[in-house]
Amino acid sequence: MRLPLGFRELGQVDYEPTWHAMQRFTDERDGFTADEVWLLEHAPVFTQGQAGKAEHVLFPGDIPVVQVDRGGQVTYHGPGQLVAYLLLDVRRSGIGVRELVSRIERSLIDLLASYGVEASAKPDAPGVYVNGAKIASLGLRIRNGRSFHGLALNVDMDLQPFQRINPCGYAGMSMTQLADQVDEPLVMAQVAARLRAQLLQHLQYAESRSLPGVLPG
Repeated sequence: MRLPLGFRELGQVDYEPTWHAMQRFTDERDGFTADEVWLLEHAPVFTQGQAGKAEHVLFPGDIPVVQVDRGGQVTYHGPGQLVAYLLLDVRRSGIGVRELVSRIERSLIDLLASYGVEASAKPDAPGVYVNGAKIASLGLRIRNGRSFHGLALNVDMDLQPFQRINPCGYAGMSMTQLADQVDEPLVMAQVAARLRAQLLQHLQYAESRSLPGVLPG
């Protein structure tokens, strides 16, 4: 029987301690460790993936740039963006990595549909898009059959820092956010609750459990 999917709601946390906590969790877990999703926001930071090229960071200014061990190129995290880190035993689940990415994208598409927003994925550019503009980014790392890093959904944030980079390595990529697509006021906790429900469904866990809102370890 599959263990419940645990969720930690961490609020706003700095990037680097969270990243290192993900690494520790992934390295120390065993075949009996339950999977977790960490829901949070970050203070402003640019993160550059393993394939990242320096020329895609145009003028970072006062926002730090952190070299990280996920896939992909450079992206931006900041307040008003919902981040979900997916700490999953992919090998144990029997889901291939491409299928996992597709299920995460479908979770986001269905979340946006619940707000009346039509979104789609692109086969050649992971993430979720609304009318060609990117609303959610996705970047995973698989180590020893286990995933970490995850997704970032633009909810209600300052999009200007995306103009300081080529998002995900694409010059001039248009970015959007949920607040620009709906008329209703958005509450981050409510968006997070909808994402939690969609991930539970699409990743096919029978139940979830709430974990303490602190980084483990």
